[in-house]
Amino acid sequence: MTVKTFGFFEIVTKFSPHDFHPPLYYLFMDLWTNIFGYSEIALRMPSVLFSMGTGLIIYLILNKNSGFFGRKLSQNDSVGYWSVAFFLFNPLIIYYSQEARMYSMTTFFIAISFYYLINFLTSNVKRLTSNFWLMNLFLILSFFTFYASIFYIATVWLYLVLKKQYHLAFLSFGIWILAFLAIVPLLLVQYAGSREVLVLVTNWSLVLGKVTLKNLLLFPIKFTSGRISFYPKMLYYALAGGWMGFIALIIITGFRIKSGMTKMALFFLIIPLILGVLFSFNSPLLQYFRFQYLLVFLSILLALAVCSFDTLFAHAVTLKGPTALIRKKVSSLTRARIIGIFVLMGFVGWSFLYLFFPQFHREDWKSLADVLKNEKAPIYMILSSSDPLKYYTPEIQARSLKNISIQGGDNTIVIIPYTADIHGIDYKQTLETNGYFHEDSFSVRGLSYEKWTLGES
Repeated sequence: MTVKTFGFFEIVTKFSPHDFHPPLYYLFMDLWTNIFGYSEIALRMPSVLFSMGTGLIIYLILNKNSGFFGRKLSQNDSVGYWSVAFFLFNPLIIYYSQEARMYSMTTFFIAISFYYLINFLTSNVKRLTSNFWLMNLFLILSFFTFYASIFYIATVWLYLVLKKQYHLAFLSFGIWILAFLAIVPLLLVQYAGSREVLVLVTNWSLVLGKVTLKNLLLFPIKFTSGRISFYPKMLYYALAGGWMGFIALIIITGFRIKSGMTKMALFFLIIPLILGVLFSFNSPLLQYFRFQYLLVFLSILLALAVCSFDTLFAHAVTLKGPTALIRKKVSSLTRARIIGIFVLMGFVGWSFLYLFFPQFHREDWKSLADVLKNEKAPIYMILSSSDPLKYYTPEIQARSLKNISIQGGDNTIVIIPYTADIHGIDYKQTLETNGYFHEDSFSVRGLSYEKWTLGES
């Protein structure tokens, strides 16, 4: 709705001051939709392409610079293929690769910046090369796409400092500051608006993500099993938690093979999250999907761990009995591949669970819009959440649920309660006070609407 309503420059001047995100993704989508239109496929396709592009970058990171990693693995280059597979089939990546949001674009930029960082560190050239400048370019682009990428950017500076590359860290910081000055007027307006929303919208902080044990535990669970949940909860926790534990065990086992890349990937997986937690004590944003760019480093760690098993098996203590027979018949490399395939099939299984069971999909606004086309009564909802309805049924003019007490008078009205609880609106009490009774409720996947009639039930 933003790119359809506002012109290219109006996105920055009129829309972004009232939004909480930087404008680059919207500007890109404005250019994209001018060429490919506003269909669902057209709007979702950039996220698909950015995720596929990220997979390519991950492959180049691991295969082009294998000499830098110091990994004591057998003579094979399968680590690049495993890392791509673990990333592209990760259920959380598949989920957000289908959404018209900026997260896939951010992940793509961060992966490229990491690629150029490694290229620069492995170049053995004392002068500044194009790799250094390109690394900084994509650091800036990631920040202009999504503010939370600052945690990765700060991790790059910290890594350079720890490597005693002080001049590179300060130069990169200076370059970023110059770019930051260009967006700081907009950022200050947005920050003031976000603080105001925290006061005006009752439960907005819960949406942003406070630092709680639950939000912290969601990171490893959702990073390995995706954005799904089901009942009974104990079964879900057992399956998702067990799978998370298995992935953690694989990665931890891979640490037995000393590798520079393993340490580096672990550093870039952990430090941005720690910085995000510390920041969220002041301004909450600790939601796992905002940090999905960390899956780049999780995929690298997992691939290195899987490929390390051939070496671990090859140097294992000689065994006797049935185990010795298995070792004789199956090479260490084959056993490592079996582990890799098992991990990959686990990701595919969670992804299929999401793809083929609609109850795990997003809210079905399209079906709701089709039903509401036949409704003659006025429709009330939170207007800031009404864009999906406008997209599918622009002829429907929703009214503000916040003002329902002063807009009454209709014998029958329709209420879409979506996000009313976040805004702290008790519309039921207001309607009952004004003489309405709840006549009926209807629901589609993830959404519902209610009919209220004036008079006694």
